[in-house]
Amino acid sequence: MLGRPPGRATASRLRHPVTDPEQLFAVGYAACFHSALRVVARQQKADVSDSAVGAKVELGSLDDGGFGLAVELEVTLPNVDHETAQKLTEAAHQVCPYSNATRGNIEVTLTVTDD
Repeated sequence: MLGRPPGRATASRLRHPVTDPEQLFAVGYAACFHSALRVVARQQKADVSDSAVGAKVELGSLDDGGFGLAVELEVTLPNVDHETAQKLTEAAHQVCPYSNATRGNIEVTLTVTDD
């Protein structure tokens, strides 16, 4: 991952809380990935009720002086075994529009949890 704490909230000079672009990207990616996961699960007749997807997005410096993102998607599928959860997650990563848009451009780590 890159070199900044994920999902960092900031405040303006007026002391009003603001949402930074990394948080917005994280929310959009997590929601989109969760939809893709449900589509894949429906096709494979897998129970993804009570599932959850979270995203951590980090902003960091690139070697060329620019800036880049790194993403960790955390997927929780409590109603399927770990192997099935991993396969569903990988399949969702192939059909998710955010994953397709970012593939080859940013580091994306998929983590399947049992919680």
